[in-house]
This record gives sequence, C-alpha cells and structure tokens, in this order.
Amino acid sequence: MFILSDNTPLPFYKQLYNQIREKILAGSLAPDQKLPSVRDLAAELSTSRNTVDAAYQELYSEGFIYSRERSGYFVSPLERGFASALPYPSPRRSHSGKPDQLRYDFHPARLAPGTFPVAQWRNCYLEALRDCADSLTTYTDPQGDWALRTNLREYLERSRGVICDEAQIIITSGLQHGLELLCRVMRERRPAVALEEPGYHLPRAVFANNGYQLHQVATLPSGIDIDHLRSTGSGIVYVTPSHQLPLGHVMPVANRLKLIEWAQTGDNLILEDDYDSELRYHGKPISSLQGLRPDGNIVYLGTFSKVLSPTLRLSYMVLPRPLLPAYRAHFGNYFSTVPLLEQRCMAKFMEQGYWERHVRRMRTLYQQKHDLLLAAIGREFGADGVVLGADAGLHVVLRLVSENPGEAEILHRAKGSGMRLVPFSQMCAGDPPAETHLLLGFGGLLPERIDEGVALLRTLCKGR
Repeated sequence: MFILSDNTPLPFYKQLYNQIREKILAGSLAPDQKLPSVRDLAAELSTSRNTVDAAYQELYSEGFIYSRERSGYFVSPLERGFASALPYPSPRRSHSGKPDQLRYDFHPARLAPGTFPVAQWRNCYLEALRDCADSLTTYTDPQGDWALRTNLREYLERSRGVICDEAQIIITSGLQHGLELLCRVMRERRPAVALEEPGYHLPRAVFANNGYQLHQVATLPSGIDIDHLRSTGSGIVYVTPSHQLPLGHVMPVANRLKLIEWAQTGDNLILEDDYDSELRYHGKPISSLQGLRPDGNIVYLGTFSKVLSPTLRLSYMVLPRPLLPAYRAHFGNYFSTVPLLEQRCMAKFMEQGYWERHVRRMRTLYQQKHDLLLAAIGREFGADGVVLGADAGLHVVLRLVSENPGEAEILHRAKGSGMRLVPFSQMCAGDPPAETHLLLGFGGLLPERIDEGVALLRTLCKGR
C-alpha cells in the first residue's frame, strides 16, 4: 500500500504523510475509511511506530484524517471542490538548508516531529475561546493572564523549587523579548553584563544591540568562573547553571552559593536561564538558583519552547520584588504582546494536567534518543571522541581528540551529505577551542536515523 525509500532525502514520516495525503486527495482512500493502526502499519513497513505516528499526527493536524476514541484514525470527508482545489504535491526540488530536505538534522533545538498534542491543545483552545469571549474586547494585563501566572507559580514551586507569587511573573513572547524588557529596566544602574564563554549567542546579541558593555567570562566544569566574574566589574550576569549552554555543565551548589553571594554583596543581578529544566534523564533534578534564595537578586527565565512548541512564543520570567517598581515604571502602560487566547489555552492545558503528562512523555522520548545517540557515539568514535553535557537537554557536545579536518571542513562535508550541523564556534565570542567541538542535537532525529547519522558523521570526521 505504501513504500518507504532510502533513496530520497525526505524522512520516512514525510514520505508516508505525502503518500497518504495523495491517496486521500485522489479518492483512493474513501471518506470515513479506517486507516491501519500505528502498530500494524509500522510492522507492515518495517519501520518504527514513531514514524507512523508522526505522519498520522501531521495529517490529523491538517484535517486530512480524524480520530475516534479507542477506534483509531479515519479519512476525513472533504467538502466538494476541496480536493480539486489542492494541487497534488509536486516532486520537491533540492534546496540545501531546508529542515525537511535533511536526512540527519543535528540542530540542537529541534523538537521531535509529530509530538505536539494537537487534540488536547485544540480542546483547550476551544474552551478558552468560549470562556473568555467577553475578554476579547478588552486589553490584556501587561504582565500576562492571571490564570496562566497562577498555574505557573504552582508548577514552578513544585517542579523547580521557585518561590514567588503571581505578581512577580511576567509572560513574554520568548527569551529575546524577556531580555529586551530587562535591558530597558536595568541599563541605568547596571550598564555592564557578564556572559558565559562559550555561551548562548542570542543574549550576547540582545545586550550588544542595547548598548551594554559585554564581558565574556570563562565557563569551567563548575560553571562560570566567579573569580573572573568579580574582576569584570559587571553588575549583571547571564548564566545557564542547570545545563550550561552549550557545554552542559551543572553548577554545583557551592558555586551557586558563591554566585548568589556575589549578587547580594555587590547589589548585582543574576539572570538565571533555566531553558530546558524539564529534560533531565539521569540523576536527581537540579534545583533552581532562585529556589536557593527566593529573596535574592535573581531573575528566573523559563520557556515552553523546549518541550511543547517554539512557534507558540510562550515564555516567562520571575522578577525579584525589588525590581518590580522599575519594571512597572517602564512598562506599566504597555500591553502584553502574547495573545490572550494562547495564554488562556496554556492555562487550561496546565489546569487539566496535560502539560505535566506531556512533559513526562517527552522526557521518555528524548531520553530514548539521548541514550541511542550516546551508544552510537561510543561505537563509532570510541576513544577518539569525548562527550560533554550528557544526561539532560536536547543536545550534547562531541569533542574530537584524534586527527580530524576541523569544524569548517566537517560542516562543509555534512552539508553535501544531507546533514545539518550548527557550528559550535557560533557559541564563542572569542576564538573557539583548539580542539574540534561538534554540537549534536538529537530532538528532531527519528530514532532509526541516529545510528546511521552518527556512522556517517564518523566518516566525515576522518582525514584532513
């Protein structure tokens, strides 16, 4: 019925999606016809259930199929003229760089295809639309919807040990937006900021664009070098202490307390980005800095992008109480940039338990991919590679300790082989390390592609 081929750059799930879509549009699959179960079709095609489920979820989200509880998926009846109005998918031309043209996408922030909880989100969205109809003719609270902030407060206290009240929470449309707001609030009193080196390039760009003095501070296995931090004279530091981006180090509690002391004694400010706190696979969860000193000079930054969806642009920050008057003086007359319906929908998604169930499912899925990646690296690279930053998040760093052609050449070879690699050097404000480091994300990779992707990477890393 369907055929999956290795002789195309399209992922298996996309091939299956295209074939089912074509048959629906052509009428080969009749309206209300039952599709094979995920398990049966996976067995028939000798592929994983994740592949079939990803194809079904995409078809479902676009309305080509629908589901019945405990019965499976069925072909949606298309309105008259709908099929003829949609062209059959033409053969895709090869455009280097498009994610769906890449067989092996090692981007460090990709989420698994087909994992967005479409049905639950749609139900919550319709409930939110019905319940807040009267609110659609008014402006939103500048700090964000109260119901969402209430759910966030409870969740953060339970999962991350963050202690705050709703008045301290600001809903933002991504990390970039949150940092832009903070830049305006902090610049007069604190014009210099310290950043991890290597570290996330986005905060570096935001602070530079807002006229801050930037100080790059070395990142050690114990976290940011606090002695170096003290010598910079910075009044702000941006850190990722629970899973340093990109090296993955976890800052031990002794250094966390030193960093908090630095903030308290000098009236300095810590920006704690807890960007992937839900995704820890082995060992105990790492508590937040803010939870160690709830009344300290710490801004806690979090997001729904790393587990749910980056396109929703739903993030948040928890401000220390002394910073609230300055924030309100600057932005008390502004309106929230995050649409009310998305905020109310997220609040209901959390209230009804969908969020934490989704987190558990994603943690299980990404742990499987994480462990497959580590096993594949061990087999292919052996003593020639050292893995940094394992056990959490959506990426690891592979440090090559044997002869290799260097990052630029490896990336060039990868591009010509249907593989995406994000440069590790992009995370470095100064010169990158002498040894070659490769940033390997696994979130967007299908499990069955991990072994062959790492095997191909090994061949790309050979020779000069």
